[in-house]
Amino acid sequence: MAALVLDGKAYAKELETELYSRVQSLKEKTSSGPPILATILVGSDPASATYVRMKGNACRRVGMESLSISLPQETTTQQLLSAIDDLNANPRVRGILLQHPVPHQIDERACFDRIAIEKDVDGVTSHGFGRMAMGEAAYGSATPAGIMRLLKRYGINPSGKEAVVVGRSPILGKPMAMMLLNENATVTICHSRTKNLADVVRRADILVGAVGKPEFIKADWIRDGAVVVDAGYHPGGVGDIELAPVIERVSAFTPVPGGVGPMTIGTLIAQTVEAAEKAAEVEGAVSAAL
Repeated sequence: MAALVLDGKAYAKELETELYSRVQSLKEKTSSGPPILATILVGSDPASATYVRMKGNACRRVGMESLSISLPQETTTQQLLSAIDDLNANPRVRGILLQHPVPHQIDERACFDRIAIEKDVDGVTSHGFGRMAMGEAAYGSATPAGIMRLLKRYGINPSGKEAVVVGRSPILGKPMAMMLLNENATVTICHSRTKNLADVVRRADILVGAVGKPEFIKADWIRDGAVVVDAGYHPGGVGDIELAPVIERVSAFTPVPGGVGPMTIGTLIAQTVEAAEKAAEVEGAVSAAL
Protein backbone atom coordinates (compact mmCIF):
# COMPACT_ATOMS: atom_id res chain seq x y z
CA MET A 1 0.00 0.00 0.00
CA ALA A 2 1.39 3.40 -1.01
CA ALA A 3 2.39 5.76 1.77
CA LEU A 4 0.09 8.66 2.56
CA VAL A 5 1.64 11.94 1.45
CA LEU A 6 1.10 14.63 4.10
CA ASP A 7 0.73 17.43 1.59
CA GLY A 8 1.27 20.66 3.49
CA LYS A 9 1.19 22.77 0.36
CA ALA A 10 -2.31 21.59 -0.57
CA TYR A 11 -3.62 21.91 2.96
CA ALA A 12 -2.15 25.41 3.34
CA LYS A 13 -4.16 26.47 0.29
CA GLU A 14 -7.34 25.04 1.84
CA LEU A 15 -6.56 26.87 5.05
CA GLU A 16 -6.03 30.17 3.24
CA THR A 17 -9.47 29.88 1.64
CA GLU A 18 -11.03 29.44 5.08
CA LEU A 19 -8.98 32.30 6.54
CA TYR A 20 -9.97 34.67 3.74
CA SER A 21 -13.63 34.19 4.69
CA ARG A 22 -12.86 34.76 8.36
CA VAL A 23 -10.94 37.96 7.61
CA GLN A 24 -13.83 39.27 5.51
CA SER A 25 -16.15 38.61 8.43
CA LEU A 26 -13.78 40.50 10.74
CA LYS A 27 -13.77 43.49 8.40
CA GLU A 28 -17.57 43.61 8.54
CA LYS A 29 -17.64 43.45 12.35
CA THR A 30 -14.95 46.04 13.10
CA SER A 31 -14.20 49.57 11.95
CA SER A 32 -10.45 49.40 12.46
CA GLY A 33 -9.59 47.76 9.14
CA PRO A 34 -8.06 44.36 8.46
CA PRO A 35 -5.77 42.82 11.09
CA ILE A 36 -2.04 43.36 10.75
CA LEU A 37 0.80 40.88 11.19
CA ALA A 38 3.97 42.81 12.02
CA THR A 39 7.34 41.29 11.18
CA ILE A 40 10.68 42.49 12.52
CA LEU A 41 13.85 41.72 10.60
CA VAL A 42 17.18 42.69 12.12
CA GLY A 43 20.07 42.70 9.67
CA SER A 44 20.13 41.60 6.05
CA ASP A 45 20.23 37.80 6.08
CA PRO A 46 18.89 36.81 2.62
CA ALA A 47 17.04 33.70 3.83
CA SER A 48 15.34 35.63 6.63
CA ALA A 49 14.35 38.39 4.20
CA THR A 50 12.82 35.78 1.90
CA TYR A 51 10.80 34.27 4.76
CA VAL A 52 9.51 37.71 5.73
CA ARG A 53 8.40 38.37 2.13
CA MET A 54 6.63 35.01 1.99
CA LYS A 55 4.74 35.81 5.18
CA GLY A 56 3.74 39.21 3.80
CA ASN A 57 2.45 37.58 0.62
CA ALA A 58 0.44 35.09 2.66
CA CYS A 59 -1.14 37.95 4.63
CA ARG A 60 -2.29 39.61 1.43
CA ARG A 61 -3.76 36.37 0.07
CA VAL A 62 -6.13 36.12 3.03
CA GLY A 63 -7.02 39.83 3.05
CA MET A 64 -4.82 40.84 5.99
CA GLU A 65 -2.19 43.53 6.04
CA SER A 66 1.48 43.12 6.89
CA LEU A 67 3.81 45.61 8.50
CA SER A 68 7.51 45.03 7.92
CA ILE A 69 10.01 46.57 10.34
CA SER A 70 13.62 46.42 9.13
CA LEU A 71 16.39 47.26 11.58
CA PRO A 72 20.13 47.50 10.90
CA GLN A 73 22.64 44.79 11.78
CA GLU A 74 24.09 46.88 14.61
CA THR A 75 20.73 47.24 16.41
CA THR A 76 21.02 46.87 20.19
CA THR A 77 18.82 44.85 22.49
CA GLN A 78 17.26 48.03 23.89
CA GLN A 79 16.47 49.37 20.43
CA LEU A 80 14.79 46.11 19.47
CA LEU A 81 12.83 46.05 22.72
CA SER A 82 11.62 49.57 21.97
CA ALA A 83 10.42 48.50 18.51
CA ILE A 84 8.52 45.58 20.06
CA ASP A 85 6.96 47.91 22.65
CA ASP A 86 5.65 50.12 19.84
CA LEU A 87 4.01 47.13 18.16
CA ASN A 88 2.56 45.88 21.44
CA ALA A 89 0.89 49.29 21.82
CA ASN A 90 -0.49 49.38 18.27
CA PRO A 91 -4.14 48.28 18.44
CA ARG A 92 -4.28 47.23 14.80
CA VAL A 93 -1.32 44.89 15.11
CA ARG A 94 -2.72 41.49 16.12
CA GLY A 95 0.42 39.43 15.68
CA ILE A 96 4.14 40.09 16.06
CA LEU A 97 6.87 38.00 14.47
CA LEU A 98 10.53 38.54 15.35
CA GLN A 99 12.46 36.79 12.59
CA HIS A 100 15.05 34.34 13.93
CA PRO A 101 18.04 34.47 14.16
CA VAL A 102 18.96 37.95 15.35
CA PRO A 103 22.54 39.34 15.42
CA HIS A 104 24.78 38.00 18.18
CA GLN A 105 24.85 41.21 20.25
CA ILE A 106 21.09 41.02 20.89
CA ASP A 107 19.57 39.15 23.84
CA GLU A 108 17.15 37.14 21.71
CA ARG A 109 15.27 35.57 24.63
CA ALA A 110 14.63 38.95 26.26
CA CYS A 111 13.27 40.26 22.97
CA PHE A 112 11.06 37.24 22.33
CA ASP A 113 9.66 37.53 25.83
CA ARG A 114 8.85 41.23 25.35
CA ILE A 115 6.15 40.31 22.82
CA ALA A 116 2.70 40.58 24.41
CA ILE A 117 1.31 37.08 24.85
CA GLU A 118 -1.93 37.94 23.05
CA LYS A 119 0.18 38.93 20.02
CA ASP A 120 2.65 36.04 20.29
CA VAL A 121 1.27 34.28 17.21
CA ASP A 122 4.63 32.61 16.51
CA GLY A 123 4.63 30.96 19.93
CA VAL A 124 8.09 32.15 20.97
CA THR A 125 7.58 33.59 24.46
CA SER A 126 8.47 31.66 27.62
CA HIS A 127 5.00 32.48 28.97
CA GLY A 128 3.32 31.10 25.87
CA PHE A 129 5.46 27.95 25.89
CA GLY A 130 4.66 27.36 29.54
CA ARG A 131 0.93 27.74 28.99
CA MET A 132 1.02 25.45 25.97
CA ALA A 133 3.02 22.80 27.85
CA MET A 134 0.49 22.90 30.69
CA GLY A 135 -2.40 22.45 28.26
CA GLU A 136 -3.62 26.03 28.68
CA ALA A 137 -4.70 28.38 25.91
CA ALA A 138 -1.71 29.78 24.00
CA TYR A 139 -0.47 30.09 20.44
CA GLY A 140 1.94 27.27 19.74
CA SER A 141 5.27 27.74 18.02
CA ALA A 142 4.30 27.91 14.36
CA THR A 143 6.25 24.97 12.91
CA PRO A 144 5.28 22.31 15.47
CA ALA A 145 1.74 23.69 15.63
CA GLY A 146 1.62 23.40 11.83
CA ILE A 147 2.78 19.79 12.07
CA MET A 148 0.00 19.03 14.54
CA ARG A 149 -2.53 20.62 12.18
CA LEU A 150 -1.20 18.49 9.34
CA LEU A 151 -1.40 15.26 11.34
CA LYS A 152 -4.99 16.05 12.32
CA ARG A 153 -5.94 16.95 8.74
CA TYR A 154 -4.82 13.52 7.55
CA GLY A 155 -6.40 11.60 10.41
CA ILE A 156 -3.21 10.66 12.26
CA ASN A 157 -3.93 10.46 15.98
CA PRO A 158 -0.80 10.50 18.19
CA SER A 159 -2.66 9.04 21.19
CA GLY A 160 -0.98 5.90 22.47
CA LYS A 161 1.78 6.02 19.86
CA GLU A 162 5.50 6.23 20.50
CA ALA A 163 6.85 9.51 19.12
CA VAL A 164 10.52 10.37 18.71
CA VAL A 165 11.59 13.98 18.17
CA VAL A 166 15.18 14.42 16.99
CA GLY A 167 16.13 17.97 18.01
CA ARG A 168 15.55 20.10 21.09
CA SER A 169 15.46 23.73 19.96
CA PRO A 170 13.16 26.01 21.98
CA ILE A 171 11.03 26.91 18.95
CA LEU A 172 10.80 23.47 17.33
CA GLY A 173 11.99 20.34 19.12
CA LYS A 174 10.86 21.16 22.65
CA PRO A 175 7.39 22.53 21.77
CA MET A 176 6.91 19.67 19.30
CA ALA A 177 7.47 17.17 22.09
CA MET A 178 5.06 18.97 24.41
CA MET A 179 2.33 19.14 21.75
CA LEU A 180 2.63 15.42 21.05
CA LEU A 181 2.58 14.71 24.80
CA ASN A 182 -0.56 16.82 25.15
CA GLU A 183 -2.16 14.52 22.55
CA ASN A 184 -1.26 11.47 24.65
CA ALA A 185 1.74 10.23 22.70
CA THR A 186 4.67 8.68 24.55
CA VAL A 187 7.51 11.03 23.62
CA THR A 188 11.29 10.71 23.48
CA ILE A 189 13.41 13.78 22.72
CA CYS A 190 16.79 13.05 21.15
CA HIS A 191 19.77 15.36 20.84
CA SER A 192 23.52 15.48 20.26
CA ARG A 193 24.28 13.46 23.39
CA THR A 194 21.69 10.74 22.87
CA LYS A 195 23.34 7.33 22.96
CA ASN A 196 22.39 4.69 20.38
CA LEU A 197 20.31 7.20 18.43
CA ALA A 198 19.52 4.75 15.64
CA ASP A 199 17.98 2.31 18.13
CA VAL A 200 15.82 5.05 19.65
CA VAL A 201 14.60 6.20 16.22
CA ARG A 202 13.66 2.62 15.31
CA ARG A 203 11.07 2.63 18.11
CA ALA A 204 9.16 5.55 16.60
CA ASP A 205 5.59 5.19 15.41
CA ILE A 206 5.82 8.92 14.69
CA LEU A 207 9.24 10.37 13.85
CA VAL A 208 9.91 14.11 13.69
CA GLY A 209 13.23 15.23 12.23
CA ALA A 210 14.08 18.64 13.67
CA VAL A 211 17.85 18.51 14.04
CA GLY A 212 18.86 21.03 11.36
CA LYS A 213 21.38 18.81 9.56
CA PRO A 214 20.81 17.50 6.02
CA GLU A 215 19.79 13.84 5.91
CA PHE A 216 21.20 13.29 9.39
CA ILE A 217 18.56 10.66 10.16
CA LYS A 218 19.29 7.61 8.02
CA ALA A 219 16.70 5.54 6.20
CA ASP A 220 17.72 2.27 7.83
CA TRP A 221 16.97 3.75 11.27
CA ILE A 222 13.27 4.04 10.42
CA ARG A 223 10.80 1.24 11.08
CA ASP A 224 8.31 0.02 8.50
CA GLY A 225 4.91 1.67 8.86
CA ALA A 226 6.16 4.75 10.70
CA VAL A 227 4.78 8.24 10.18
CA VAL A 228 7.74 10.38 9.09
CA VAL A 229 7.68 14.16 9.53
CA ASP A 230 10.67 16.08 8.19
CA ALA A 231 10.87 19.62 9.54
CA GLY A 232 14.19 20.40 7.87
CA TYR A 233 15.01 22.06 4.57
CA HIS A 234 18.50 22.40 3.12
CA PRO A 235 20.16 23.28 -0.20
CA GLY A 236 19.45 20.66 -2.80
CA GLY A 237 15.88 20.20 -1.62
CA VAL A 238 16.64 17.72 1.16
CA GLY A 239 15.48 17.66 4.75
CA ASP A 240 16.82 16.26 8.00
CA ILE A 241 15.78 12.71 7.06
CA GLU A 242 17.10 10.43 4.33
CA LEU A 243 13.62 10.18 2.87
CA ALA A 244 13.81 8.68 -0.62
CA PRO A 245 14.64 5.09 0.45
CA VAL A 246 11.74 4.87 2.94
CA ILE A 247 8.73 6.26 1.10
CA GLU A 248 7.75 2.78 -0.11
CA ARG A 249 7.66 1.29 3.37
CA VAL A 250 6.42 4.01 5.76
CA SER A 251 2.73 4.66 6.32
CA ALA A 252 2.89 8.44 5.82
CA PHE A 253 5.47 11.14 5.21
CA THR A 254 5.89 14.86 4.62
CA PRO A 255 7.56 15.69 1.29
CA VAL A 256 10.51 18.07 1.17
CA PRO A 257 9.70 20.67 0.00
CA GLY A 258 5.92 20.98 0.24
CA GLY A 259 5.28 19.36 3.60
CA VAL A 260 6.05 21.19 6.81
CA GLY A 261 7.20 24.52 5.35
CA PRO A 262 3.86 25.73 3.95
CA MET A 263 2.15 24.73 7.19
CA THR A 264 4.49 26.92 9.22
CA ILE A 265 3.38 30.03 7.36
CA GLY A 266 -0.24 28.87 7.18
CA THR A 267 -0.31 28.33 10.94
CA LEU A 268 1.28 31.71 11.64
CA ILE A 269 -1.44 33.42 9.57
CA ALA A 270 -4.19 31.30 11.13
CA GLN A 271 -3.05 32.20 14.64
CA THR A 272 -2.96 35.88 13.71
CA VAL A 273 -6.55 35.66 12.47
CA GLU A 274 -7.53 33.88 15.69
CA ALA A 275 -5.86 36.64 17.73
CA ALA A 276 -7.78 39.26 15.75
CA GLU A 277 -11.06 37.41 16.32
CA LYS A 278 -10.42 37.25 20.07
CA ALA A 279 -9.61 40.96 20.17
CA ALA A 280 -12.81 41.73 18.24
CA GLU A 281 -14.84 39.70 20.74
CA VAL A 282 -13.38 41.67 23.63
CA GLU A 283 -13.99 44.98 21.89
CA GLY A 284 -17.56 43.95 21.12
CA ALA A 285 -18.21 42.99 24.73
CA VAL A 286 -16.80 46.32 25.97
CA SER A 287 -18.95 48.29 23.49
CA ALA A 288 -22.05 46.38 24.52
CA ALA A 289 -21.40 47.17 28.18
CA LEU A 290 -21.10 50.92 27.61
